[in-house]
Amino acid sequence: MSGKSSMIVTALTAAALGAVGFLAFQASASAPDHATAGKHPSSSASPAPGKGKDGADQRKAEVPVPPNSGEGERVVYALGARRVWLVTADGKVKRTYEVTPSTVSPAPGTYKVTGRSLKIPGSDGVPIEHVVRFTVAEGVVIGFSSAVDGSMPDPNAKKKTGGIRETREDGTAMWDFALGETKIVVVP
Repeated sequence: MSGKSSMIVTALTAAALGAVGFLAFQASASAPDHATAGKHPSSSASPAPGKGKDGADQRKAEVPVPPNSGEGERVVYALGARRVWLVTADGKVKRTYEVTPSTVSPAPGTYKVTGRSLKIPGSDGVPIEHVVRFTVAEGVVIGFSSAVDGSMPDPNAKKKTGGIRETREDGTAMWDFALGETKIVVVP
């Protein structure tokens, strides 16, 4: 009987180690890819090329934020313009860029970031990164993401998808900006 009980103990130990390994993988997949001391990178960091001393993207900040899109720090997503603005607490545009919408769009309104994942498979089967989720529409999770291979989704797809696709550079900017419960404002 001791041989049988040692097999049971071995099987239970292996199952427990497998579960711990799986949970560790999930935790690492949803953790940020760099340590963040505050909500945003420090203002003492050198701005990237094409950026002003405040870190704002000077080439793209010329497109004004839509009226009636709220106040304070927020992400603004304009459905018709297929554009996103990252707006700082003082109302300045940190970055704005075009996106490729998903096949399912969120209703206009105000949301908050509900979850983030560093790298996961997209609903269209493409590996994606820097996923920032904020709502569910028609039973589909809606969020911003970028494809690891840089591809954009098929605009004629029949499958319901909720990924608002960004370039990898824009996805990194969103990832760094939209932490915790950051406000997401969707306008028509």
